[in-house]
Amino acid sequence: MTPNINILRRITPRWVVFLIDIVICIVSIVLAYYLRFNFHPSETERELMPIAILTVTAIRAISFLIGKTYSGMVRFTGTHDIIRILIVISCGTAALVLADIVTLAIIGKYIVPLSILIIDTFISASTLIFSRLLIKILYADYNSQQKASNNVLIYGMGALAQTTKRAIERDRRSQYRVVGFIEHHKKVAGNKIDGIKIYHIKDLEGIIEERNVSLLIISERSLSVARKNFVLEICMAHNVEIRTIPEVSTWVNGELSVNQIRKFKIEDLLERPEIYIDTDDMNRNLSDKVIMVTGAAGSIGSEIVRQLTRFSPKQIILFDCAESPLYDIELEIREDYRFNSIVIVIGDVRDKVLVEQVFSKYKPEIVYHAAAYKHVPMMENHPSEAVITNVMGSKILADTAVRHNVGKFVMISTDKAVNPTNVMGASKRIAEIYTQSLNNAENVSTQFITTRFGNVLGSNGSVIPRFRKQIEAGGPLTVTDPEITRFFMTIPEACQLVLIAGNMGKGGEIFIFDMGQPVKIAKLAEKMIMLSGLKVGTDIEIKYTGLRPGEKLYEELLATKENTIPTENKKIMVAKVRVYDHSEIAKPIEHLIEIAPNRNDMEIVAEMKKIVPEFVSNNSVFEELDKNNKTTPC
Repeated sequence: MTPNINILRRITPRWVVFLIDIVICIVSIVLAYYLRFNFHPSETERELMPIAILTVTAIRAISFLIGKTYSGMVRFTGTHDIIRILIVISCGTAALVLADIVTLAIIGKYIVPLSILIIDTFISASTLIFSRLLIKILYADYNSQQKASNNVLIYGMGALAQTTKRAIERDRRSQYRVVGFIEHHKKVAGNKIDGIKIYHIKDLEGIIEERNVSLLIISERSLSVARKNFVLEICMAHNVEIRTIPEVSTWVNGELSVNQIRKFKIEDLLERPEIYIDTDDMNRNLSDKVIMVTGAAGSIGSEIVRQLTRFSPKQIILFDCAESPLYDIELEIREDYRFNSIVIVIGDVRDKVLVEQVFSKYKPEIVYHAAAYKHVPMMENHPSEAVITNVMGSKILADTAVRHNVGKFVMISTDKAVNPTNVMGASKRIAEIYTQSLNNAENVSTQFITTRFGNVLGSNGSVIPRFRKQIEAGGPLTVTDPEITRFFMTIPEACQLVLIAGNMGKGGEIFIFDMGQPVKIAKLAEKMIMLSGLKVGTDIEIKYTGLRPGEKLYEELLATKENTIPTENKKIMVAKVRVYDHSEIAKPIEHLIEIAPNRNDMEIVAEMKKIVPEFVSNNSVFEELDKNNKTTPC
């Protein structure tokens, strides 16, 4: 089949394909004759050749009509089409052999010698297949040259990288052309895959400039965060868009399409290696247990619920006051996780009567307390609500857990509780102090465990969802200060560490997690703008608004007088903090709770500073209280 580059963009009529296939078969049988007799067939063979050609052509034509080998679009020939050609040619050859057997029995002669049939079968099958593949290659190359307006680099050289290349080439609407593969292994640099050169990562900047690259696709799943950041920095400097491929399990019918190549997310740069969980130990401690999760509809609480389903608890009580999100997580757990042993309780941790009823009815053996008010500026303006929810709510839960002999009570705290500069952080520190003091109180069998971590990627109200909304709205992205930094974790990572810490805790510990390196928020904003395919300053600006009331420039995981004790898990440490006597600390905390409903903000914060002397307000109306706060730590 001779390719005509001028008709590649049109659909060739089926009858044309059929006629060309017949011509190939005629040429094939003639060539088979000449090859068989070393290009010098005898006079007898030359006399029989026309009959053989007509017979073979007729059988091939009938088999093509039955097998419809001409019906596929040649430019998109695939494995199925090749297999169909092989089957049709084989069946035609089988029919010719049968005809030979019949004629041999009747007239004592073969129509077509068996040796010639074998040669013809090989030539015709290979020529039909090769011609179709050649057309496909020529079409793909011609089409890519015509349509490609963006040069692409693919990071990786394995199966996923090659699949990504094929997906781009296969898509008729794609405006991309792969011009190279990028790898960090020096030994493979300079080699080629399908005619495309492999470059070393150190040459990335030069290749981007030389080949006028506009898009880089990361296909390697195990690429380290350091290398991702290295690639991103170079791409940002040259306005090159970065994308990545989704998990193989999400591919449609097991095939990757160009539409599935997604934008690179900021979470991809902040993720860390997968955390190892001793599932056997977790199963021993969580299996067949009744577990209660407060704040179960929130970002952290809902992920804890998801992960708990892995360990076959007897029942999970989902406690939250948010009706719609609670309904959503209930459906997700039942439908997606196939876990039906759940109880939904709409309620508030501040409701002492309801909390008592829940504990009496369901008798939880383990409690994960994730319910809290967490927004710093909001709580700075509403100290009474911070105390009523974060302090009183935690106290109600903890006291009820003691009365009902709950085995473990895991309180989820925050890095803002360390040397707090705001009401929210101070309220969480007071809750830490109270629950930790209970652990050593008389006649208390419950083990109280606290976990602290920083900001969680993608949690409700966190900076990343806010930046995304601002980008969608056209900007600007608002950052409080050019130097402000924060620690970040992914939601699954944070919750895995909560479960591990809760499992290993014996009571009284405050566990802190390895949060990695702090991230500068301004840099985070720049990367998110770039990853959205936009330019900082040109398309979207970054606006600095100044520190909000109670906000720190730098978060801490440990107070200055605290140090840590390592645990068996390298990502988890125990903070050595002062242990408070329950009988002494309970009184000032009860007094704080008593005055909270009065909504006298100055009085409330003054009492909080007495309980937490290291609480020094920052950029807040409560700063004047620090001048007179000479109180000795309780």
